Amino acid sequence: MTAVSSARLLPTDEPRCLIDSDGCAHADLGHNDDTRLPSDVVLLHLYRRMVIGRRFDAQATALTKQGRLAVYPSSHGQDACQVGTVAAMADRDWLFPTYRDSVAMISRGINPVEVLTLLRGDWHCGYDPYLHRTAPQCTPLATNTLHAVGLAHAARQAGEDTVAVAMLGDGASSEGDTHEALNIAAVWQAPVVFVVQNNGYAISVPLAKQSHAQSLAHKGIGYGMPGLLIDGNDAAIVYAAVSEGIARARRGGGPTLIEGITYRIEAHTNADDDRRYRQSSEVTAWLAKDPIERLQKYLQNKGILSDADIASVREDADIRAGRLREAMNAAPALDPAELFEHVYVEPTRNLRRQSRWLGEELAADRRP
Repeated sequence: MTAVSSARLLPTDEPRCLIDSDGCAHADLGHNDDTRLPSDVVLLHLYRRMVIGRRFDAQATALTKQGRLAVYPSSHGQDACQVGTVAAMADRDWLFPTYRDSVAMISRGINPVEVLTLLRGDWHCGYDPYLHRTAPQCTPLATNTLHAVGLAHAARQAGEDTVAVAMLGDGASSEGDTHEALNIAAVWQAPVVFVVQNNGYAISVPLAKQSHAQSLAHKGIGYGMPGLLIDGNDAAIVYAAVSEGIARARRGGGPTLIEGITYRIEAHTNADDDRRYRQSSEVTAWLAKDPIERLQKYLQNKGILSDADIASVREDADIRAGRLREAMNAAPALDPAELFEHVYVEPTRNLRRQSRWLGEELAADRRP
């Protein structure tokens, strides 16, 4: 590998940014001199979807506290990574989300109730993956990275113009599956974009105890793919960077590894006590870097977002949250026999026997 090609693979030393934390335009110092701020139309879309996503996230958290959800991993603070990534994708592309990417999924157009079906424990996957070109939410860390590479490679073999986008956290980057996915994606030059939302913690384990690399994006050179280090709280650079990665993959340039530096404001899940491993002052410092307020300041300063516009978007978000709350308050009609569906194409003898036992127990419970 020549020095020139190596330089093209290396990320910048500091996270790339287009709109800084004060809401001011920032000169991007990335590899691509053509990187520019997205259009006003795109920025307004990103703002609206982040506001709607934040309100959905707050409502889902409340539903969990009320016992309507079994668990909910909040993405408060990671709004720009969630929305910016999806906004850069075409309808024909495939999204491979994790358990924390519910906001990305509703931004993809999936019904919020269907998104929360899995987290309520009602069904294996509450939506049609093929209809929405979105894989089921991945709870085991990093398995979705392998799935993304496999689908992208198969789609290209079939002559399809499809790019797969795999979302993962910094904790998932420590898994062997991620190493295998990055390696084979580069070997195959598969059309995949890996978006690492580095929120600082793998549950309670800080990044410093996971990796000694300068950044996770710097690991890309070891696989032979470009690594991009970006400010994950800047929706504009997230959109631009993922757009660059997708365009590169679509024209046959292979995979890209993107690391967005962001922060998880809420606890890991409702079952986590984040006070045990981080100080409240740390959370407070990151609140000042809020991705929604950052973009709002920029749009207001530019004169393309008025107070009336802000109120209208928030009202729309509240209405959507109310609909979600009403729908989730309705008790679902569940059939325990569905536990045995979609396990194997042909049920095994043990599954058939277990299904029969369950049927007999349910029938006995219904007898007077």
